[in-house]
Amino acid sequence: MFALFTGYNDAGAVIGLGVRVRGLRPITALLLLVLAVLAAPLVVGTAVAATLSTRLVSFEGDQAPLLAGIAAAVLVTVVLATCRLPTSLTLALIGGVSGAGLGAGASVDWSLVAAVLAAAAVAPFAGALTARAVMWLLGVLPARKGAGERLRRMHLAAFVATCVAYGANDGQKLLAVYAAVQAVSPARAATSVPALALLAGCFLAGAVLGLRRLAASIGGGLAAADTRAIVVTETSGAAVVLGTALLGAPVSMTQSLSGAMIGTGLARGTRRVRWRAVLHLGAAWLLTLPLALACGAAAGAVAGAVAP
Repeated sequence: MFALFTGYNDAGAVIGLGVRVRGLRPITALLLLVLAVLAAPLVVGTAVAATLSTRLVSFEGDQAPLLAGIAAAVLVTVVLATCRLPTSLTLALIGGVSGAGLGAGASVDWSLVAAVLAAAAVAPFAGALTARAVMWLLGVLPARKGAGERLRRMHLAAFVATCVAYGANDGQKLLAVYAAVQAVSPARAATSVPALALLAGCFLAGAVLGLRRLAASIGGGLAAADTRAIVVTETSGAAVVLGTALLGAPVSMTQSLSGAMIGTGLARGTRRVRWRAVLHLGAAWLLTLPLALACGAAAGAVAGAVAP
């Protein structure tokens, strides 16, 4: 169910920008994303999944508070989306699991939690600065013949990089939840064919169910975008997320892409940025952590009290 909901919640935000470029069909984009979710942990490792499943909180084999924290994260994400405040499931998961550990009296590594949250806070700004710099560089380079066709090829590469970055970081919450519930290491889960088939199938099913949400995704809500801006946004967002993945810090792909989209808008003038949408999204992110932490703490306390 968590993998199903993750596909429903995340897929539109990851591919919504890319499918605006002619030549990339939604079903092709979805299949590339699912393939990256399966392959990226094998290529770049499972450090992010390990952070989410074992390093933040040690439940010492007690599954009830952990499941309660996961449920709290999903509940907060659904409630905020219902209130038209779409947010990051990864951020909610960090808050929900940490809160559940607090409520159940488990050992929470608050220094690591703080470091992870700091990385999540910096990611949108890093994406914006990177995109702004790349847009400036493209602006000073001389234009060449056939630039449009090259740009479309560059977009395909940028989109693949976005999918790989999601699989290397944000998408590893699937492995983290599976590994924690099954009491196995994320590395072992990443090499289990039945586990990967289950996660991939549920993620794809959720993504298909969420295709209608593409229109409301990041694809155009924060700034006006042409093909060049989309390529820069995807490349910049992927670079930030891949960088944090190497550090084992879970960072939302949505947050990084959002920051990069704002950066491309700023490069063409402040009026290109839809500031009301930016404030709306920022409010959702600010609400997510305290709500998920509070709900996770309450759910973890109840689960810890009733568990045998």
